[in-house]
Amino acid sequence: MKTLHPIGMRILAVIPVLALFLATANAGTITTIASTIPSNGDLNPYGVALVPTTTGALTKGNILVSNFNNSANLQGTGTTIVQISPSGTVTLFAQIDANNLPGPCPGGVGLSTALVALRSGWVIVGSVPTTDGTSATVKAGCLLVLNSNGQVAETFYGSLINGAWDMAAADAGDHASLFVTNVLNGTVAGGGKTVHGGTVLRLDLTVAHGSMPNLEQMTIIGSGFAERTDPAALVIGPTGLALSQSGNDGDGHGHNSVLYVADTLNDRVVAIEDPLQRNNSGGTGMTVTQAGALNNPLGLEIAINGDILTVNGGNGYLVETKVEGDHGHQIGKVLLDDMGNPPGAGALFGLTDVAGQGIYFVDDNENALNLFH
Repeated sequence: MKTLHPIGMRILAVIPVLALFLATANAGTITTIASTIPSNGDLNPYGVALVPTTTGALTKGNILVSNFNNSANLQGTGTTIVQISPSGTVTLFAQIDANNLPGPCPGGVGLSTALVALRSGWVIVGSVPTTDGTSATVKAGCLLVLNSNGQVAETFYGSLINGAWDMAAADAGDHASLFVTNVLNGTVAGGGKTVHGGTVLRLDLTVAHGSMPNLEQMTIIGSGFAERTDPAALVIGPTGLALSQSGNDGDGHGHNSVLYVADTLNDRVVAIEDPLQRNNSGGTGMTVTQAGALNNPLGLEIAINGDILTVNGGNGYLVETKVEGDHGHQIGKVLLDDMGNPPGAGALFGLTDVAGQGIYFVDDNENALNLFH
């Protein structure tokens, strides 16, 4: 649960960079783009998605942000997605009523970091709901499928979707594959102890023009990840994921692609090979990088230059890892948030790197969308 810090209390400063190739050679700047708090007071921004197409209420190049907490700061109760332009204009894209859904979503609505916007105009967001902000009441939730006007059209749910915590997509327009980390497989029963039930799930969709996405199949492609409940974070388990650049080659086949996953509790980033084609689990993947500057890595993104970007849950650092062959080398880190004790802990979740602009990221301590550039 986050302490609230009004926008403007933090003095934006030039921050030194070690080897972060995404910034200028020597330094970067953090700029607050906008508050993520909508009119209903929802807090704790988690998911970040770049809008790829202008359609309906969506504008290409804008950023969608999902809120995990309600105005009382209870985790797993946020119901809103805001849309923010690069110039800082904020509109409410969706406010989801748990009592008026077109399909099941066990436990209701609490929007997680799992958020993608597809080229077809559909937006998909995860729900990891509670009734009181604690793990004692957390339920399996679902994936909510919204049209381009922010209305929920359908839900994806079932035994394989159990705490959809983060998400990435391979998007070919008329078909897409979603990759979802699940963090509630045996976690609540573990009573705060670490269990190893975390999964990575692939959902294969067909997206016919003018029709809702059709779920063709679900396949577990990763399993055995460490996860546990946590009073401050609700739950900790595998979080961010992203396809290597070859996985987003436009045809949806992703030849020679790799799915990178943030194995949060083990301070590592792993690779699952052949994520779009495999029909079995790759276990917990192959370690790409571990420890070093990683400290409970949460959000994960592939940078414009192909490197892996992760943001830490244990402190306020962004870490850049360059992959060479089967292994990665951490080449730089930059402090994005220094509030609290320890500085920046629990502040950083979703992020996206936008060519010619920089890295957009949400900061929970500020309830803001910021830009590192």
